[in-house]
Amino acid sequence: MRYIPQVLSHSDAWSTRHSVLTTARRTAALINALAADHPDPDGVADVLRAYGETDPIDLTTQDVAEMRAAAALLRQVFAAEHTDDAAATLNRLLQDHTGPLRLTSHGSSTPWHPHLDPDDNAPWPEWFLASSCMALTVLVWDSQRPPGRVCASSSCHNVFITQGSGPERRYCSRRCATRERVAAHRRSHTT
Repeated sequence: MRYIPQVLSHSDAWSTRHSVLTTARRTAALINALAADHPDPDGVADVLRAYGETDPIDLTTQDVAEMRAAAALLRQVFAAEHTDDAAATLNRLLQDHTGPLRLTSHGSSTPWHPHLDPDDNAPWPEWFLASSCMALTVLVWDSQRPPGRVCASSSCHNVFITQGSGPERRYCSRRCATRERVAAHRRSHTT
């Protein structure tokens, strides 16, 4: 039997780019990008593009400053050690910073999808916090565990999503895990 590749329709491709897991990964990438002392609006826009947002992405320094404040709030979800802590943090963020759940198709320009921000064209910081809260909430609901963590490496403060196959990760990357293993090995051989 001959393999015939499946071609995704526009709405299937859109849904894949904006899935819950992709949105959660975008959240982690933005939190990491916004952790810099003075994040560059162009760099933040590049992260948004990498996760499926389309141009024009016109971020001002004020947008980035407000997104940075939202990222600090969202980082608390990743720092939660237990599911109850992650859920309590998300409940507080949902109550304090989002609107009611609604469906939108942005005037029939996208497939129907949920929004928690107050407007289809909400400012970037509101959209970032609301869409991130939704994705992280669904991951807690689905897995019954915190959706991510802060890297266990003492020299790294990146956050990452822990969902996926295999054992739960402690490090944001192989590089951090390797650096920590090498450091532990050196410590064990110097004593």
